[in-house]
Amino acid sequence: MKNRVTIDDVVYAPVSEMSDDMVIVRTENAGVHYGQLAEKYGNEVVLENSRRLWYWSGAASLSQLAMEGVKSPSDCKFTVAVTTITLIGCIEIIPCTEAACKIINDVEEWRNE
Repeated sequence: MKNRVTIDDVVYAPVSEMSDDMVIVRTENAGVHYGQLAEKYGNEVVLENSRRLWYWSGAASLSQLAMEGVKSPSDCKFTVAVTTITLIGCIEIIPCTEAACKIINDVEEWRNE
């Protein structure tokens, strides 16, 4: 992974590799979400085109997921997208790379048929 630096086990990528506004948000009680950051007020975040990341396989942490995506997309459980969601109690917002966004977006929607 050239052009990257690791500090305290977190991998940072150059700004040019980052998506404009796609993020992963971890909340206190509502799980983990991926989407386009629309607004942020304190610990309240509004995401657009958001998917709940219920289970992921092939990424050791949310940091790796945001930087690299997942290695086993067929084993992941990412829900259908909602047009907008307001998340309260956000404790972590991680910008995603373009490469991670492509992989996350390509994960098949997990739903109860």
